[in-house]
Amino acid sequence: MPYKGAGENLPLLRFLSVLVYMRKQRFRNSYLTAAVSVALVLCLVGFECVLLLSAGALVTRMRENMTLTAVLSDETDSVQCARLEKILNYSPACSRYVYVSREDALREHISSLGEDPTQFLGYNPLSASYEIHPTDKYSSPDSLSLLATRLQELPFVTEVIYPHDLADLMSSNVSEFSLVLLVVAVALLLVSMALIVNTIRLQIYSKRFIINTMTLVGATSWVTRRPFVWRNMLMGFISGMAALVILSGIVYYVDVRLGVLLFPLTWQNISFVAAVVLCSGLLITLLASLIATGRYIRMDNNSLYEI
Repeated sequence: MPYKGAGENLPLLRFLSVLVYMRKQRFRNSYLTAAVSVALVLCLVGFECVLLLSAGALVTRMRENMTLTAVLSDETDSVQCARLEKILNYSPACSRYVYVSREDALREHISSLGEDPTQFLGYNPLSASYEIHPTDKYSSPDSLSLLATRLQELPFVTEVIYPHDLADLMSSNVSEFSLVLLVVAVALLLVSMALIVNTIRLQIYSKRFIINTMTLVGATSWVTRRPFVWRNMLMGFISGMAALVILSGIVYYVDVRLGVLLFPLTWQNISFVAAVVLCSGLLITLLASLIATGRYIRMDNNSLYEI
């Protein structure tokens, strides 16, 4: 008789197993969809970091490409040149320098203007010089002026030439550009946070009755929140790793295929991008899980059917 009863209930057991399987598949699909959504949003956060680093590298290159030309007197010998090079090597304001001899200056003059002054003057009127590129830290107009003054104090330096107007214009434009870029980065970060929070809220919304049941049987607030918090933080970490893989592929393609280096690929920059993306994924999913579950914990039974 028991065996016959079990046989009669076999279709019901199959139906229940299929229903449980469908619920598991639906949960997996919703979890996968949420993970993909969070990964795409974290890609946006990573793009913000790449944008900031690229802008910083561009500004640094522009500042370091500025040139101060220290014109030497005709009587300058190798000892005096060695003295100036020693000063430049130990100076924190100098990024690099290039010595331009009188012959090199004459060749550059001929190639740029197409005229040879030695043909009608009978001698080379150009002087030897040092083209000095300042560091990013010392590229402000005041620092350039101070560096030029110190170079002009040397007895064998007749003149120091540098673009005063360009330095002032670059300094003002860089400040405005940095402010605009910071505002855009903050706006994109807020949008990213809002998208991730909404994704987590929609995922926890489908579990609101489970949360309410756990509250009714006496579960504490943290016991109710804990499985959702850990699950979503794990999703945030996995999504962050996926976002880093996508960003790495994009940076590699742009660098290798297009020949454009977005930002210096140093360990500091790479660690900065990875830390921001992973910490954003963990922190935002943590806060979103706590906020969303807290809302449904405080909600009464009748309100669960109204939202």
